[in-house]
Amino acid sequence: MKELKKEDIDQGVFDLYDAYAHNKLERRQFIEKLSAYAVGGVTVAALMSAMMPNYEDTRTIKADDTRLESNYINYDSPKGGGKIKGLLSTPAGMSGKVPGVVVVHENRGLNPYIEDVGRRTAVAGFISLAPDALTPLGGYPGNDDEGRAMQSKRDRNEMLEDFIAAYEYLKSHPDCNGKVAVVGFCFGGWISNMMAVRIPTLNAAVPFYGGQPSAEEAAQIKAPLMLHFAALDERVNAGWPAYEKALDANNVENQAFIYPDVNHGFHNNTTPRYDEDAATLAWDRTIGFFKEKMG
Repeated sequence: MKELKKEDIDQGVFDLYDAYAHNKLERRQFIEKLSAYAVGGVTVAALMSAMMPNYEDTRTIKADDTRLESNYINYDSPKGGGKIKGLLSTPAGMSGKVPGVVVVHENRGLNPYIEDVGRRTAVAGFISLAPDALTPLGGYPGNDDEGRAMQSKRDRNEMLEDFIAAYEYLKSHPDCNGKVAVVGFCFGGWISNMMAVRIPTLNAAVPFYGGQPSAEEAAQIKAPLMLHFAALDERVNAGWPAYEKALDANNVENQAFIYPDVNHGFHNNTTPRYDEDAATLAWDRTIGFFKEKMG
């Protein structure tokens, strides 16, 4: 089977995948619609294979990397799912206490990509906690299709409570200096925005292509925001002008970056939506922002 590269894939395929990944198309419908792009020797199977995440070859930091300690823990979420599992990653050789960062997954649970982001955050000098909102249902099942189906069964506001509880866990961690921020992707971007609404003491929030709160909710935000958007992501971007207006009207510190010619999910290095230049720039900006706001 021909292995497709990003440049071989029509933008329409990326748009279909976005609809599929956000539960707007069933798998059968996704496959049927892909057939329109199976031309010139490109098969539906090749397109499917190209769009699915590759977790084996894309990890940037191994679990046993000597720059950090990374272990699963369980913490209490009394207003959410009860007990929540998360990956806690701590920089090795810390001298003194360091800030914390909650890393929030997409709409499919704590998959290897988000675990990797948690470890990247620790290597950058922060204690990171990457919770799995699928814990009450048995945890991330090992593949994203089942993960999406599972996550759709949980109430998103109850899941928000799980991530607020993760903030509280980090804030009181003996190795944390009490300053805590959040970064999240897709669903996690919405969670990041809503944590800024709900937690007046949050030190910073960085939503990647995340859904936006209402104007009334935005007025409650105290934390500084850095927001990352993909220029081709019309679905999420449609809500940004109103959100920006509400933030500015309430003097909420915010800076937004819209990365040209990239798709929703451009930071996720496991699928062809990944854009290395945009992802690297956005991540460097994010880490710089955290260091600025949490010292």
